[in-house]
Amino acid sequence: MNGAAKGAVIGGVFLAMVGGTAYGVYTLVDDAGSGGKTATASAPGKGSGPVTSEEAARTAKAFLDAWAAGKDRAAAELTNNAAAAQAALAGYRDKAHIGRAAFTPGAPEGTTVPFAVAAEVAHGGAAKPLAYASKLTVVRGETSGKPLVDWQPSVVHPELGRGEELRAGPPPAPPVKAVDRRGEELDPQRHPSLRPVLDQLRSTYGGKAGGRPGAELWIEPALPDTPRRTLLTLAEGEPAKLETTLDARVQAAAEKAVARYPEASVVAIQPSTGHVLAVANHRKDGFNAAMEGARAPGSTWKIVTAAMLMDRGAAAADQPAQCTKEVSWGGRPFHNLRGFDLPGGADFATAFARSCNTSFIKRIKAVDDDGALAKEAREVFGIGLDWKTGVRSVDGSVPEATGAAAAAAYIGQGRITMNPLTIASVTATARTGVFRQPVLVAPDLDGRPIARAERPMKPAVARQLAGMMRKTAAEGTAAQAMAGVRGSDKGAKTGSAEVDGAGSPDSWFTGYSGDVAAAAMVEAGGHGGDAAGPIVAAVLNH
Repeated sequence: MNGAAKGAVIGGVFLAMVGGTAYGVYTLVDDAGSGGKTATASAPGKGSGPVTSEEAARTAKAFLDAWAAGKDRAAAELTNNAAAAQAALAGYRDKAHIGRAAFTPGAPEGTTVPFAVAAEVAHGGAAKPLAYASKLTVVRGETSGKPLVDWQPSVVHPELGRGEELRAGPPPAPPVKAVDRRGEELDPQRHPSLRPVLDQLRSTYGGKAGGRPGAELWIEPALPDTPRRTLLTLAEGEPAKLETTLDARVQAAAEKAVARYPEASVVAIQPSTGHVLAVANHRKDGFNAAMEGARAPGSTWKIVTAAMLMDRGAAAADQPAQCTKEVSWGGRPFHNLRGFDLPGGADFATAFARSCNTSFIKRIKAVDDDGALAKEAREVFGIGLDWKTGVRSVDGSVPEATGAAAAAAYIGQGRITMNPLTIASVTATARTGVFRQPVLVAPDLDGRPIARAERPMKPAVARQLAGMMRKTAAEGTAAQAMAGVRGSDKGAKTGSAEVDGAGSPDSWFTGYSGDVAAAAMVEAGGHGGDAAGPIVAAVLNH
């Protein structure tokens, strides 16, 4: 909560101490109620041209005075959406149970007026002060010519989005105490990027894991299956203990690693079990791109393409691989990064380690099956089987493709979309030869089904693929990032994904060391080893 406004209950009277002069301290009552001090501010008159700062200040005063006095209709009529404003202001009092409010404006910034709120939330005998800062903008009414508050939900509270509202009372789901694999509590203060995951865990498992709800003020989301966001705890509930597969030490390393880059995400998985060890994002929008994102994975996808080619007998690690600077397929030219090529004696393992696009595209004709890549992804790597990890997640999309689209798919471009969760799982499958569906909460807690791949990887394919990933980590495009990773049994793959309209490609990197596999993606982060590589290396060295 914003520290600009402070409130306290003293001797049964709510006092608001704020910078500047408050417009008044009122008990919020409905328009027909009594007992509250009434507002007497006059409504602003008509005008023309751009709204002035003086008009913005007068309009803000009239609106805030009417709101503080509980005159919802009068306040709403000072906005450009009276119906929505009146419903929101009534809900502020009747659904959020917020009363005894003081609104204190700051100096107008053009037509925008910031203001501080000091109020009290009370429900079921529990009461706590609520303080925060918000702002409103004044616009000229299109037909009336009057200066009016441009109505947005954020006027009521800055964290409110379209269709959302404040609610207070016993929460629909009791609180949960999420713990890691060793019983250590996963605190969102220490692990801030876990907050959306922890909110989902509470929403999904709060009623199943036991516990008793208390009383809270929260934001009710507009979309179904979206976690509620708690703003204030009025009375503590009794949380239930919820065990997860996360590892607090790996999570801490992941949080620190992604903090170095904007729009970065990473997931770590234990290949022997499929347990998710860490999920971290560093994003302004709070989106869990690590598990819900859908972006082209670039050359990290060559792990699956290589497995498919060797599975179909169209390639082998020690077979010659022609790697030219450019190749055309389906009427479209494809080239290698910076236009490199390899000597005529290079083998497929070297083409993989150096990430030669043309070597992979040249093998499309030998496969002669437009659906081969999608089949390999589904049957061996479990992609597209609707993973139920315990929180919301997306397990990738591999549409069948022909012509130039098929060539793009071979190198992880075109219509293929993945996220760090799916690429970490691909690496875990390559590490062991067996797909184990990633999980964050044990399925026996709620009996949800776990996806199983149709078949394991052929032993010969698994052996060659692991060797190719080790070669990539030792002397290929991943060598620099993996040089400092501890352990001798380690492998990796880099990826750069071109995105229309972006000035720089997405940076992708995936690797394993021992029984930990991790994948990272940094939007517009450059080439594979540039940004995503150091993130994965830091997680593997947890």
